[in-house]
Amino acid sequence: MKPKTINEKTNLHPRNLDRFGYDFEQLIEKSPELKTFVSVNEYKIETIDFSNPDAVKSLNKALLLSHYDIQNWDIPKNYLCPPIPGRADYIHYLADLLASSNNGIIPEGETVQGLDIGVGANCIYPIIGNSAYGWSFVGTDTDLKAIENCSAIIEDNPKLIDAISLQQQTESRFIFKNIITPEDKFTFTICNPPFHASQDEATKSTVRKINNLESHSAGSKVTKPVLNFGGHNAELWCEGGELGFVTQMIYESAKYPMQCLWFTTLVSKKENLSSLYKTLNKVSAVQIKTIDMAQGQKTSRIVAWTFLSEAQQKAWKF
Repeated sequence: MKPKTINEKTNLHPRNLDRFGYDFEQLIEKSPELKTFVSVNEYKIETIDFSNPDAVKSLNKALLLSHYDIQNWDIPKNYLCPPIPGRADYIHYLADLLASSNNGIIPEGETVQGLDIGVGANCIYPIIGNSAYGWSFVGTDTDLKAIENCSAIIEDNPKLIDAISLQQQTESRFIFKNIITPEDKFTFTICNPPFHASQDEATKSTVRKINNLESHSAGSKVTKPVLNFGGHNAELWCEGGELGFVTQMIYESAKYPMQCLWFTTLVSKKENLSSLYKTLNKVSAVQIKTIDMAQGQKTSRIVAWTFLSEAQQKAWKF
């Protein structure tokens, strides 16, 4: 009996290339190493074991090759291996947000410049943003090894060389300081902040996440974590957790009010929103938008703010 494919994932953005599930036949054709990780589950649907970090990495390699023609993508052991469809959704919703300041037209091309805070070792947001819309990026991270890995990915893909530049943030307590210079103008910032306030909290969450995954539903409970999506310390937790990190970002953003059209970040925990809105009002953000995204069992959202009036937004040169 031929395995079924997944129906349309209506919770993903309409322009998301994975909206109709993973075409494993096509992905394996592009990246044969994926074949060893694909199996048919109890619902007769082809899938991989999402609790296996090697399987997740292999799927990502295949998706990046198939969708975005990215060669030799890889990340070092124990670094965050993000789910591609969720990262692509952020980029597509961001494109819609930019269109709202551009007479409903999504601005494309290298003059649209994004600042990726915490680019990680995977370089995912710049890769997808450049491939889907031709945008250029500055990717920053406190971790030099992560920056070096992004650099290797870029060198293996010549089309990215002029589109993505990288900079290490040498003072981990700052987000935009040292990065945004007086002559810089960014169309947007993008960020996937550390969720947790401590290593212990991150570990417990990982155990919970794996036990919630469908692929584990028929198996035994996990008590020791395998970081299925990986994640280095700085990627998963920081002092103050998500709320502390994003609050710091908001206060710093107010020092560069005219140098960025839209500041944006993911906010995973709904309970953090009211505090963040208060901070945004405190720094006199002119417009605040919250864009809901549903991915799998998890609901996340983008919080976006600008210090520009509607007239200044319309006058922004894309």
